[in-house]
Amino acid sequence: MTRGEQISSALREVRARIDEAATRAGRPVGQVRLIAVSKKMPPGDVQAALMAGQQDFGENYAQELRDKRTALGAWADVGTSAQGTPNKGPFGLAFPPTEAPPRWHYLGPIQRNKVKYLAGQVALIQSLDDADILAEIDRRLMAAGADAPQACLVQVNVAGETRKGGVPPHRLAAFLDGFATTTLTTCAGLMLIPPLSDDADATRRHFAALRELAERERTVSRPNVTLSELSMGMSDDFVEAILEGATMVRVGTAIFGARGAP
Repeated sequence: MTRGEQISSALREVRARIDEAATRAGRPVGQVRLIAVSKKMPPGDVQAALMAGQQDFGENYAQELRDKRTALGAWADVGTSAQGTPNKGPFGLAFPPTEAPPRWHYLGPIQRNKVKYLAGQVALIQSLDDADILAEIDRRLMAAGADAPQACLVQVNVAGETRKGGVPPHRLAAFLDGFATTTLTTCAGLMLIPPLSDDADATRRHFAALRELAERERTVSRPNVTLSELSMGMSDDFVEAILEGATMVRVGTAIFGARGAP
């Protein structure tokens, strides 16, 4: 089995599990968006997933994201030959039947000097947790004359882990209030990375806590805030996340294999 076939097969399996979980939760199939986490994987893996119909990809490092955007852009530019036959891209695979580009999501910590790689460059910044970074995103968009807002999710540290990013739950309301000062930056929802645990019930409680926070904050009308999205759940726990209301799940290992050993 080729690498492309492995990725395509894994995607089918993950999508089937997502649909099964949605059905168990009494939710419509197709309501949960799969984010394929491609961090530390080569651009060819992203290309293979694109050819298997995957469009949303998540990256944790701003410069790696920049480089993959460049590499995949070069591949898309290959297109088809004058005779209408697909050319080979730089990673050895043919151009896909659709020209839809990757839709990038940024998932990692955000440093001020890396905002230039993100603002206006990605579909969704999922890990916003700092008011100064929020202001910097908005400033860069305005300076660039952006004609569309940058959508973000606010990362919430539900468990209060000291070594993990995220807004503490008791400060979430004030952080969301801060979007009233932005011009081109919006909050589409909340994101969670729960503590590592073998206890599925304990993990599910963290997902439930994020859902409850979103439900509470939706009762408050705020400029530039909708809270329609809940990004939670990864390879080992996305089923539990869907049962608790996730609208996005971030799955890497179950699609691409272990990092460094594809």
